Amino acid sequence: MGKIDRKLDQAARAAWMYYVAGKTQHEIADVLGVSRQAAQRLVALASENGLVRVNITHPVAECTALSQRLAHRFGLSVCLVVPSAGMDTASINSMIAVAGAEVMMQFLDQPQPRTIAVGSGRALRATINEMAQIDRPQHSCVSLIGAIASDGSCTRYDVPLWMAEKTQGKYFILPAPLFADNLTDKELWCNHRIYRMVTDKAAQADVTFIGIGQMNYLCPLHKDGFITTEEVNRLAQAGVVAEIVGHFIGENGQRVASEMDDRLTSVSIHSRPEKPVIAFAGGREKFQAIKAVLSGGWINGLVTDEDTAVHLLASDAAA
Repeated sequence: MGKIDRKLDQAARAAWMYYVAGKTQHEIADVLGVSRQAAQRLVALASENGLVRVNITHPVAECTALSQRLAHRFGLSVCLVVPSAGMDTASINSMIAVAGAEVMMQFLDQPQPRTIAVGSGRALRATINEMAQIDRPQHSCVSLIGAIASDGSCTRYDVPLWMAEKTQGKYFILPAPLFADNLTDKELWCNHRIYRMVTDKAAQADVTFIGIGQMNYLCPLHKDGFITTEEVNRLAQAGVVAEIVGHFIGENGQRVASEMDDRLTSVSIHSRPEKPVIAFAGGREKFQAIKAVLSGGWINGLVTDEDTAVHLLASDAAA
């Protein structure tokens, strides 16, 4: 066993004692023969490396009520709201990821073969990271979006691959850059046999999981090199506030036309989907984007946070 494996093994032992047996860090230190500070670090290491799965069975009444109101207002078949009052963005995102993983498992922990369409983004990857490993090789994970940037590099957030690794299922990659260099180049990519096969499979997906991106200099498309600063400026000036799998959405929830549409290679999305299309997003910086996507009816499932839910309902009532 390597040094890292031994460390994780010890962290797992500490996690069992702390979370299951209810031992204090002082008691764990005595059992493991380490200092209390070392025991504390081992417990933290277990959490950081995904060795600990939290399952809180008692719902927060206020969050349950918000979920029901959001679902009724925006026609959502799946809606889950996590507590967020007084917490920072990182903590909120962590809780959305944990809750989102539970939602994912409801769809994936099934014996019958399922096709899962998956978008991209940090929130989506964090949610998949929180999923338990399940043996479902009969499932297929299909990418909705090309992971190749304009310089030929691939994003570190190739989310469908992570999903396939969690389920041990097949992974169908979309063989194209997110934005082709020009229309002719796009036609070459999109007319390829494998591209057509993958997009056809995505169109028949049993469930779709996506992230919601905001439109500013901190948005994933810009940070990961898919669009330039000049393009961010033009899109913002055109009224774009949200992005889902490369499609740009305005404040009113409608698609915003852009010259980039002619170069976009991701799978087409449709408003008012018939099958589950579930997004995982929250936090103040994404509020406008979430509101726009909901207003346009692009999703019928959402995992978000308490403050975002309150503001969504309040802004809707004031409209």
